[in-house]
Amino acid sequence: MKINWQSKLQVILGIPPLYFQLQQEARVTAIRRLNISLPDTLTTLVPGEVEKGETGWAAHPAECPSEEQISLVDGGGITSGTRIYTDGSKTEKGVGAEFCVWSGQNIVHRWLAKLQDYNTVFQAELLALKHATDHATSLPHQPITILVDNQAIVQAAANPRSINATDREICKSLITNKHIHIFCIKAHVGYDGNEEADRLAKEAAESDRDPLSIKTPISFLKSVFKKKMMEDWQSDWEDEDTGRSTFNILPRVSTQPCYWKREEILFFTGHGPFPSYLKRCNLATTANCPCGNTNGTPLQYATECIRTASFHMTKPAQQHELIWFRNVASNKGSRLKIQRLLHHHNDFQELSNNSIISLFHYLQVDMRNFLRPLR
Repeated sequence: MKINWQSKLQVILGIPPLYFQLQQEARVTAIRRLNISLPDTLTTLVPGEVEKGETGWAAHPAECPSEEQISLVDGGGITSGTRIYTDGSKTEKGVGAEFCVWSGQNIVHRWLAKLQDYNTVFQAELLALKHATDHATSLPHQPITILVDNQAIVQAAANPRSINATDREICKSLITNKHIHIFCIKAHVGYDGNEEADRLAKEAAESDRDPLSIKTPISFLKSVFKKKMMEDWQSDWEDEDTGRSTFNILPRVSTQPCYWKREEILFFTGHGPFPSYLKRCNLATTANCPCGNTNGTPLQYATECIRTASFHMTKPAQQHELIWFRNVASNKGSRLKIQRLLHHHNDFQELSNNSIISLFHYLQVDMRNFLRPLR
């Protein structure tokens, strides 16, 4: 697909073309909401492997977890009874989830699992809490405290309208098992149970065990299609016929904007108050610079024009002009000089225009005075 004249501005601002963004959203919607499989050239993921948002309530609104079962207060001081510490970890070597059951000062049970590399740490922590809750329901009917070092996980588990299926399962378990209580706990402050859970979660993440297969997070699906969008955008940017002066400076597209001032954009794109550009747009009859040069380009203004002598930079050899523009664009001092050059040029143009208007007004008045005696 051909890029329009706005392509260079989109690259400068880091905004992908709208049709690429719509294409990305359409692909996500096809898999996540419409259950439509896409060609393998786009992704090998199938609709059944991706997380989908749930709707409605996990249970009747009157049957929510009680306030005593969920607490955001630090539960690190709880040392009696059966306690279950959960955690998740994501390192360069993988993703892991874990919970360990403490009775007094001893670990009486532990569970570890390695997940797929594309799973998130939030999924790992949520999975650990889900398995901890399931384990707690199998224990003798006694108060059980589950301690989690992530407030978002605790709040999600207590929300009966969460769109996450795992959240809903935890919420249902809490409703039917009033002896299970979930507390937040501060991380990395020296609580033995939490420190051990953290260590075991990292051990699971870096282990060689076979990973569990759970739903692919929507964030991973979006990242796959965003990568495809960036590849398509890059291909079109390379094949574009116009905007080559900008392509010389910004050959790679990115969603990070290029923080150029207005004057810098005018200079590096060549779409500014330069005779060569005005002539190309049929806004001037000649491309000559007012100083007499036959080629009024941005480079000529920055290196040769006598009206901008105070802002001149060394003129490059013709074969080095592309490198010169790249070096100027990457040098803060040079870009500042370009800003001042354009400010000076605009002031000169405004002064010239005002002078012409004043002269025209003077000639009108003088002509009226000349014709008055003849009437």
